[in-house]
Amino acid sequence: MGLALEIIKTVASVPILGGTIFSLLCVLATWRLLAARTRITPSFFPPVSILKPVYGLDRDLEDNLLSFCRQDYPEFQLVLCVQRLNDPALPILRRVAHRYPEIVTLVVKESEPVFNGKIQNISNGLEAALHEFLVISDADVRVAPDYLRTIISPLHDPAVGFSCTLYRTADARTTYDKLELLSMNADFLPSLLFTAWTNAAVFCLGATVAVRRTDVDAVGGIPSLAEFLVEDQEMGRRLVQAGKRMSLSPTFVDIIPDYRTFRQWWSHQVYWDQNTKAANPLGFALTILTRAIPFALIFLLADGFGPLGSMVFAFALTARLGTAAVISRMLGDRESLRALWLLPFRDLLGLVSWAAALSKRTFLWRGNRFRLDRRGRIFRVRPGQVTVSRS
Repeated sequence: MGLALEIIKTVASVPILGGTIFSLLCVLATWRLLAARTRITPSFFPPVSILKPVYGLDRDLEDNLLSFCRQDYPEFQLVLCVQRLNDPALPILRRVAHRYPEIVTLVVKESEPVFNGKIQNISNGLEAALHEFLVISDADVRVAPDYLRTIISPLHDPAVGFSCTLYRTADARTTYDKLELLSMNADFLPSLLFTAWTNAAVFCLGATVAVRRTDVDAVGGIPSLAEFLVEDQEMGRRLVQAGKRMSLSPTFVDIIPDYRTFRQWWSHQVYWDQNTKAANPLGFALTILTRAIPFALIFLLADGFGPLGSMVFAFALTARLGTAAVISRMLGDRESLRALWLLPFRDLLGLVSWAAALSKRTFLWRGNRFRLDRRGRIFRVRPGQVTVSRS
């Protein structure tokens, strides 16, 4: 029994050390991003069509949409698209369209989600898009008036195939909103900054991305992305494979959370991890080596709450909270600072959701169940259908 406990402690030491080193590297990556940030005055203003897929009533949906209507930009179109004739968001969409008739185009087209519902919705809206330059943005995104100028500007260079902005969760109200805020701002965002700094992987941030229609058509078109769970990652991969590159703007847009129960948040957390796994299977699997707090707790238990275990746990906890606080301060994220007391609990749950996503082959999207294969493709599971995992 003593030997087994020593083995457990030795194995647990790897992610404890790995997580601490990774957290420090994320601080360095954030500093490098801020140090390299320069103020660029955009001078490229082509007409733009913003595609905004909507499904249901996201929190503060109207305010989110209005932030896109109030862009400091010469010529743009906002295409609001829904795929249910009785979608509860329709009264809000019609109100926004009535308020800004010169900007907003409303597309309502019945389209049962057989594959990726977001892509099906965008494909419907694409038919009404007037311009070559496209911006795709989720319904829970809220932006500043200079957002469109910022995200479109890099596309002045023909070598740039897609332009993204960073994003973070903001205005968390419930405890579950705060768990989501920490998942995004204290876990995903630092990892993303590290990836951008090291060029460790190709990524495309689908919450808000700008592309040329002709570039996307040249790699198969938006409708061809419908069979993929992580459609943004697949689009970015294709564009890079075609010789284009990404531009990542060091500015932020806000994602507005809406989680009223633990079950809602947990389902989204597992779904998010499934997305991450589908986008980068090896990278996702290796993130277990950065889970310092859960493994520090395992070390503490294996040590019988002895002096060494207590010291190791205190070290891991201090390093995790300290680096997260430094990154939040560097980015001016006071909301994350106020929620940091929840971070150890979120990290423990993060290990559980990681394990669940690693083995789970189905997921729910807006009440519809889908099957996920090993290549990140999705298939609708109809009631009574037996799910079989195929590679």
